[in-house]
Amino acid sequence: MRLRMHSALCVLFFAAAACPASSNQDGDSPAFKTVPELASGFHLLYAQDFSSAREKFDNWESQHPEEPFGEVAVAASYLFEELFRQGVLSSDFFLNEKRFLHGIEGKPDPARMKSFQDALDQARKLAKNRLARNNRDPEALFALTLAAGMESNADMMLKKQHIESLKRLKEANEYAKSLLREQPDANDAYVALGSANYIIGSLSGGKRFMLWFGGIHGDKQLGMAQLEKTIDGGRYLQPFAKILLALAARREKKDVVAQKLLRELSEEYPGNSLYAAEYAKAMGRIIPAQMHP
Repeated sequence: MRLRMHSALCVLFFAAAACPASSNQDGDSPAFKTVPELASGFHLLYAQDFSSAREKFDNWESQHPEEPFGEVAVAASYLFEELFRQGVLSSDFFLNEKRFLHGIEGKPDPARMKSFQDALDQARKLAKNRLARNNRDPEALFALTLAAGMESNADMMLKKQHIESLKRLKEANEYAKSLLREQPDANDAYVALGSANYIIGSLSGGKRFMLWFGGIHGDKQLGMAQLEKTIDGGRYLQPFAKILLALAARREKKDVVAQKLLRELSEEYPGNSLYAAEYAKAMGRIIPAQMHP
């Protein structure tokens, strides 16, 4: 199998970064309720203030050392920073078929990737400790969904280790499904499923056929609908679904959808020049552009 051509599967499973949204009978779980310090950290993350976001996550994690969510957030901060640094979350990447299917050029920052992997390993350890006590624990399933998804993302897009990435892709997909069985209204989990469906559905028929034998399927329209579920009911990573759906809409020439989402992101994160630039591109304007029509 030509695994290289599936590197687009990357973004999806940062998407698995799908923090389960919604309230839950497990009211103390940080994955299922809004924790102000964590919410503030994710806001800083989307504003591209990565060091401040990480400080928020580190502070929370130090006070909740048994919760996998803290390490998950720290790992996400390193990966998201590298995705921004490499220009993955942009129309320049999504609309360039070669880059979309083959991934970044060059290599990721080694120190950042080591920190990412260290946090990921600790998140997995904490999650598996919870599963040892309750094998249906939603918090643990969330953390393992995210860990597998982010590692698939890093392996495919940054490290270009395609076989390992596909293994993690399937793992993340299974954890996401298990999570949704336990927590049907965990709408952020649909980021993982939605991005996977969209990106795999964007491949040629022959490539999809090869993936089908490995138990990996895709549907572009279903994927976009699943991303909308996260936008409508997500929590910490709701803006990530907006980024992905806006870029997918650009590819599908659904300009009105892309313009709406990118405008919302620009208004919510005025300090992030990426969103303003992408909004300008979607509007056909020269960059820098006036935000409002």
